[in-house]
Amino acid sequence: MGRRLFIAGNWKMNKTASEAADLVSKLKTEIGAAAGKVTVAVCPPFTALDRVCGILKGSNIAVGAQNLSDKASGAYTGEVSASMLLDLGVRYVIVGHSERRQYYGDTNEIVNKKAKFAISAGLLPIVCVGETLQEREAGRMKDVITTQFKGCLGNFTKEEILKTTIAYEPVWAIGTGKTATPAQAQEVHALIRSMLSGVFGADLAEQIIIQYGGSVKADNSKELMGQKDIDGALVGGASLDPAGFAKLIINAIG
Repeated sequence: MGRRLFIAGNWKMNKTASEAADLVSKLKTEIGAAAGKVTVAVCPPFTALDRVCGILKGSNIAVGAQNLSDKASGAYTGEVSASMLLDLGVRYVIVGHSERRQYYGDTNEIVNKKAKFAISAGLLPIVCVGETLQEREAGRMKDVITTQFKGCLGNFTKEEILKTTIAYEPVWAIGTGKTATPAQAQEVHALIRSMLSGVFGADLAEQIIIQYGGSVKADNSKELMGQKDIDGALVGGASLDPAGFAKLIINAIG
């Protein structure tokens, strides 16, 4: 079956609220009619979500958050709950990004809890998996991806997995300028779809969106997303330039 491409921009810790407002205002113009042919989302920092949601309300560009708490409310200083995000108009939330794993200790168990909580609250999670350069060079890519898949998604119900996007992000290709070749990326995407099929059945596995993330740019988006099991991209730095991000999207569907 044909899966609709889903391209999301992860802004990380960049852009003030005013800068974010300017970026998405330009992005709406730059993307134009292409936004109706592909699912597009932007994921600003928490401080810009309110402004961005207001500007993009009623448009073909959705808004996502970069993280959330696995708790509903309470004495959790510095955390942001699902209900707070939903109240702003947020639809998606990134869970388990490699930077959250590396710098803030998000384990597979924590990622699982956050993703399940997001779904139960009404958000759609983008769950990230990926191996480091050392793990790939040691021939452990398959083991690492399998462990992350089982730990993050293995106990999902069919209803939960249908609301989930998976993002394969080779850690060695994030922000480095290095990009997995289309063949390398497709190999891992096919592995993930095979695991989905093993747990949830082949028909359901064919419905799940699997994004690629790792130095995706306008000049490589078409070839990457032309692969059989690559259904979009989770874009980092290239999503901070409205013209460049729009070109990446337009090239991908062209």
